[in-house]
Amino acid sequence: GGGSGGVRASRIAAKYGAKVALADDGAVGLGGTCVNVGCVPKKLMVYGSEFGRAVKEGGGFGWDMKVGEPDWQRLISNKNKEISRLNNIYESFVLKKAGVEVIKSKATLLDAHTVQLKDKTVTADKIMVCVGGWPNMLDIPGKENIITSNEVFYLKEKPKRVVIIGAGYIAVEFAGIFEGYGSDVTLVNRRDLILKAFDKDCRTYLQEELIKSGINIESKAQLVKVEKKPDGTLDATLNTGKVINCDCVMAAIGRKPKTSGIGLDKAGVKMEKGFIIVDEWQRTNIPNIFSCGDCTPTIQLTPVALHEGHCFADTQFGGLVRKADKEFVATAVFANPNLGTCGYTEAEAREKYGGIKIFKEHFTPLKNRVSGATDKAFMKVIVATHTDRVVGMHMIGHGAGDIMQGFSTAMRMGMTKKQLDSTIGIHPTSAEEFVTMRTAHSEIKEPIPASKI
Repeated sequence: GGGSGGVRASRIAAKYGAKVALADDGAVGLGGTCVNVGCVPKKLMVYGSEFGRAVKEGGGFGWDMKVGEPDWQRLISNKNKEISRLNNIYESFVLKKAGVEVIKSKATLLDAHTVQLKDKTVTADKIMVCVGGWPNMLDIPGKENIITSNEVFYLKEKPKRVVIIGAGYIAVEFAGIFEGYGSDVTLVNRRDLILKAFDKDCRTYLQEELIKSGINIESKAQLVKVEKKPDGTLDATLNTGKVINCDCVMAAIGRKPKTSGIGLDKAGVKMEKGFIIVDEWQRTNIPNIFSCGDCTPTIQLTPVALHEGHCFADTQFGGLVRKADKEFVATAVFANPNLGTCGYTEAEAREKYGGIKIFKEHFTPLKNRVSGATDKAFMKVIVATHTDRVVGMHMIGHGAGDIMQGFSTAMRMGMTKKQLDSTIGIHPTSAEEFVTMRTAHSEIKEPIPASKI
């Protein structure tokens, strides 16, 4: 697989002198999901969606401008050029320069050491399987009219009305993208709140902000049918009986590992629900077969796959024995506004640490006082009472993803609340609010089992 994990593992192993070949089936392109149909093109579209809002908010600062109709085809064309540039860099510079042989072919395991390629069979001492994931699709009448995150990046026209099924980070981010580009957006969520894996306060707060921005959220609802009308539009029917006429229906209902049909069963690799089971060293149950990234039950983030692939190469080829440390991994949801988070949610912290203190703050950012924008920022810090260690930091607000990166380093180093409080902030910024929260919003006192201290 030529995604993030595979490219990193290959390059580092080759740097250490290993003879390395990387096989990629070309389903999305070198760089995998992230570069081709994920993080990178999505972030470009997030950037694009912000310009219309900026124009509208410029009046308070003396800029009188009108928002025109965006040129969607120009957006897609320029996005495609950037992705092609990155593909070429991966192949011509990152991999070939490192001495990695790139084989454009599907790879299928014949046994624990033998791989069948398009026109030849090869053997290897060590095999790393990093084939990534693939979007799930609804099995309902009219599913042929539904697109996924693979196809959304290649829409030829901007849809005027979009129905997005799901409420995870992909669904929420694309809701913000389409809303920013002027589409009428409906998000269909089978639960009552978006982003089920995140902190409940953040979920509640961000959902309120999305609704304020004009996104319609159909909670506790499911799509049951999509019908194409004679005029080319689509009728999306929900289990509530509501029918939404739209131009595009997008399913963002999670992803599955792309592990079928590549011979893992022939090699005897242990699987569970399609995922390749690995230990903390990325080893499968077969001694010479390893795996990393989204095809394993790990945190499904590009930097995690990169880290896992790098640790594998260091350990197996570089004499630097290390395993991937995935505690306090920062992440972001590039919604409008952003959500940045690192560490444990309140519920997770209660389960792990018992006694915790919760610090919260919400405020109107300085910029919005003049721009007239109505979105507010929200911050939350979770502290383990018995150690004073900061174990969770969460933020909703513009730039939250960038802000959280710095704090994640401190959290990994064991930062305490006392140390956070003693930090001098940068003024005036939203980030400085993290170092000024002195009074606990709430405290949960529970006995701490000896095993958790």
